[in-house]
Amino acid sequence: MLMNMAELNGRPVTPEALLTLALTNYGHFTSMRVDNQRVRGLDLHMERLVRDCRTVLGADLDPDMVRSYVRQAVGSVTGSFVVRVSVFDPAVEMAHPDRAKTPHVLVTVRPAADLPLPPLSVKSIRYERDVPTVKHAGLFGALHARRTALLDGYDDALFIGPDDCVSEGGTWNVGFIGEDGIVWPKADVLPGVTMALLQQLGQHHTAPLTLADAQGMHAAFATNTAIGVRPLSAIDDAPMATEHPALTQLRDAYLAIPGDLL
Repeated sequence: MLMNMAELNGRPVTPEALLTLALTNYGHFTSMRVDNQRVRGLDLHMERLVRDCRTVLGADLDPDMVRSYVRQAVGSVTGSFVVRVSVFDPAVEMAHPDRAKTPHVLVTVRPAADLPLPPLSVKSIRYERDVPTVKHAGLFGALHARRTALLDGYDDALFIGPDDCVSEGGTWNVGFIGEDGIVWPKADVLPGVTMALLQQLGQHHTAPLTLADAQGMHAAFATNTAIGVRPLSAIDDAPMATEHPALTQLRDAYLAIPGDLL
């Protein structure tokens, strides 16, 4: 299986071409789980790239071109893996991000874990991502929060915003199952593709949720393209149920989505 490869604008990438992304770290991306040449929410991933490119680079991005780069990188490989599409301008300088206007497309491939994944324990940490509605390359704060949680014996971090309400996780959206069904935090969060697909599967609503509200729910789950629907086993010192009929139904319905051909 093809793994751990990288192409920039459809060609093998050189270390020099990645220096700007490594040193300046100004760009955006989307990650897509590919299962036997199919991606759940493929159009939503392309819409995200186009939308974020306008925000980050002030430029239009051709989604058909992006798909062609992904198809070329993946080839005829079957099985499951994660494709990350990063968009940046190699000509940008630290002193002049305003000159970042020409999108280049970096496609990388890495292994994907088998689904479903075991539950996560999470530590609540006060943090809000910069420009939270954009899936940008600035991951320091999120990864530092994750590191803090890991060092304290948890699996990941759950962010608490400046309003003292739950928002999202380190690299995932969070949802809850309560008395009134499935609820998502009403907060400034990344509009996740997997979250959007799940919201199409039944009755969902959003509401502000304090940490105590979250800990009092029947169940909680993390979700993104790589992990699908993953239960939370604990929020801080509050245990959460990892088995619930609504949670099982949601996970199975998501896995049953056939996805779109690349």
